Amino acid sequence: MSATVDSLYGVDAPLALYRRYRPETFAEVIGQEHVTDPLRHALAGNRVNHAYLFSGPRGCGKTTSARILARALNCEKAPIADPCGECQSCRDLARGGPGSIDVIEIDAASHGGVDDARDLRERAFFAPVNSRYKVYIIDEAHMVSPQGFNALLKLVEEPPPHLKFIFATTEPDKVIGTIRSRTHHYPFRLVPPKALGDYLLQLCQAEGVALAPTALPLVVRAGQGSVRDTLSVLDQLLGGAGPDGVTYDLAVALLGYTPDSLLDEAIDAFAASDGSTVFGVVDKVIETGQDPRRFAEDLLQRLRDLVIVAAVPDALDKGLLDVPGDRAERLVAQANGFGPSELTRAADIVNAALMEFRGATAPRLLLELMCARILVPGADNSTQGFQARLDRVERRLSMGGVESVPAPVLTTSSRSEAPQAEPSLPPEPAPSVEPVEVPPVEPSPPVERAAPVEPSPPVEPTPPVEPAPPIQQAGPRVEAAAPPGTMTIADVRRLWPEILDKIRDMRRFAWIMLSQNAQVMGLDGNVLTIALVNAGARDSFVNSGSAEYVQKALQEVLGVTWRIEAIVDPSARPGVPDVQEAPPESMPPPQAPPPSAPVAVPDSVRQAMREQHSPETRENPDDSADRNDPVVDFEVVDPELLLSRELGAQVIDETPHG
Repeated sequence: MSATVDSLYGVDAPLALYRRYRPETFAEVIGQEHVTDPLRHALAGNRVNHAYLFSGPRGCGKTTSARILARALNCEKAPIADPCGECQSCRDLARGGPGSIDVIEIDAASHGGVDDARDLRERAFFAPVNSRYKVYIIDEAHMVSPQGFNALLKLVEEPPPHLKFIFATTEPDKVIGTIRSRTHHYPFRLVPPKALGDYLLQLCQAEGVALAPTALPLVVRAGQGSVRDTLSVLDQLLGGAGPDGVTYDLAVALLGYTPDSLLDEAIDAFAASDGSTVFGVVDKVIETGQDPRRFAEDLLQRLRDLVIVAAVPDALDKGLLDVPGDRAERLVAQANGFGPSELTRAADIVNAALMEFRGATAPRLLLELMCARILVPGADNSTQGFQARLDRVERRLSMGGVESVPAPVLTTSSRSEAPQAEPSLPPEPAPSVEPVEVPPVEPSPPVERAAPVEPSPPVEPTPPVEPAPPIQQAGPRVEAAAPPGTMTIADVRRLWPEILDKIRDMRRFAWIMLSQNAQVMGLDGNVLTIALVNAGARDSFVNSGSAEYVQKALQEVLGVTWRIEAIVDPSARPGVPDVQEAPPESMPPPQAPPPSAPVAVPDSVRQAMREQHSPETRENPDDSADRNDPVVDFEVVDPELLLSRELGAQVIDETPHG
């Protein structure tokens, strides 16, 4: 029985990886050169401060660096940048060593009260036993209470020559300012993925276990930049590895990540707008017991890689993405199936869905809704939705998609012979189609009539019928196609409401005149013709300088610089013109009518108008005024324009009053 017990106790339990490979010098600390290099210079030059504050995320080397600093301070060969590892002090503080009585580590999470601080203050004045300095390493320093920090304040401010303090914390803001101001603060950072991946390969070689290249990014991603967390994940994989080492399938199964094959299937389905395959992938995720939120995270990571590949074609050569060669080719092929706006829109949708997954009672429903939003950009009225649809149209055009071919002008004789457009052929520029004329009608022979009862003069032969002109098919008027990128009158009329909004922000008088008494009439080159209802409105438009505001609005909305020409057209309807039907280009723009002679007004009409508007019978306009009426800014309005706008009247004569 005793032999069995001895054999059991004789087997040494292996330490965790992060303990077996804990750095013993600053040179072995990875990813923290911005901290280790200044500390080494300070140690070598004997310019060491009495108190240090190490802050940063968990598992990035704060406590390890504090121990290395304590070893270097108490090394017999000091001042030295790195501990020698040969003297008694270095051996006591080495990895797996018994420790030193002069280097005290305190966990502030359980010893952060004021009584603990007083006890530390009383024992700190005693000289070290075997070493040069007595070093206090206070871990989780943010857990020290304010009363405890206040009890240590005088000691930290003026310590004895043999005393050194090293505070380590993940939340430096919770350390009171009076303590922080008396320390040298060194912020630690998360380790970059590239440096962490190289370090893991070295450890696997030292352990004699193979690590698959496709599994390495999963381990690095699981550690999230923390060396201790990453080594814990790798330790778990090494413990469960078989003869082939750590494989991709093992890493995916243990870490819970989505397999690349499933992500590839989902990405290809999104690119092809294949809803059946997408929702089939969602069903696989649920049926295999995977976490929907983890699937969304993996999908967002893949979309991030595709966005980078689409934006930077040589991202793989520059090292922006750390992926194996076969996966790199697959990423390039998948990125070519999307437009830039489609990728960013899909990534935004997935990112927003991840926020909704927290505390969700129906994660599958949220996952399916997320996929549906990605598949249907037409239902997204945002700017990203429009850009995604534009990317899809451009990609189809570049691949030779179907475009609507403008129908030629057909005559009566060619209706039944019109060839149908081949849907499989790529779009070609429409040739200029001329109307097909109908053959001239032959002259009809003379028509014989029945002889009447009474004799009648002989019937003269019918004159020959003239050839009928070509009969064109009745239908909507087809205008000559403008060259690509050319602005037409229809475009100006369609955007006229937006132009009026710009004019309203610039000058309200011009906006009132144009919105109620003007209409866009024609566009000839860089001359835009605007028709106003009468000569008075035209003169007011010209004399008030409203044309300059129209030019500015056109420049802001359309980006063009046109000359404005104002004409008189009584048929111009007030309001915004209809943009559905444009006047044919063959019709010349209406010309200004000649000035008409003044119309004589009877004296009786003049007398009635004077009696109606006399001071005795005229209503006081201020009778209906109220104290709460809004104040209207005074604005100079042309009287003729005001009468035309408010009453629909036209001034036919003016009587001067002397």
